[in-house]
Amino acid sequence: MNSSVSKSKSKLILAKSLNFNEKKIKLIEIFVNEVLNYNEKFNLISKSTEEDIWNRHVLDSAQLVKYIDHKNFVSLSDLGTGAGFPGIILSIFYSDIITFHVKLYDKSKVKVKFIKYIIDKINLKNTVIYDNDYQYHVLNTEYFVFRAFKKLPEILRISRETIKKPHKLIVMLGKSAQDEINKASKGSIYKYKLVNSITSSDSKILLADVKK
Repeated sequence: MNSSVSKSKSKLILAKSLNFNEKKIKLIEIFVNEVLNYNEKFNLISKSTEEDIWNRHVLDSAQLVKYIDHKNFVSLSDLGTGAGFPGIILSIFYSDIITFHVKLYDKSKVKVKFIKYIIDKINLKNTVIYDNDYQYHVLNTEYFVFRAFKKLPEILRISRETIKKPHKLIVMLGKSAQDEINKASKGSIYKYKLVNSITSSDSKILLADVKK
């Protein structure tokens, strides 16, 4: 896909379908430019996805706002945020809601440093970044998003053992999503549904409601 076409089309979808205003799209553009600049020296995202970053990473992340009820819930965590997808994109979307809080986690010191830089550069007052200390503390936000993090069984283990209940899971999966769910849960996963990704016909999004 031509990168300029991908960028313009993605911006249109952000504005028309996902309710990102002009200011927020400009912040995303600053963020994307910084990702690409850093990627010249550090491995933030795969080099093969740079040209399609607006569709492959930005829009893929931004679509999650459709599944977050920010009128009734006020916090989310992104475990394994990497270069900030989806965490920073979601932070930008909710940046004008002073009561909404975003927590980002990653094990890479390089990526944590980069995210701290981005938070300061575009003034995301609603956002904090941590290393992987989620392993040692009870996690307490209402939504948890996972994109290219760990295998589903490990995500479900973290949900059971580390995250305070109730909470909601948003897990981005591939074309074998249903098989992964069946194997991971053996039919006993929490109440859930699968929805289609808007960026790839092979991708699915798992939405799970964890009560106890």
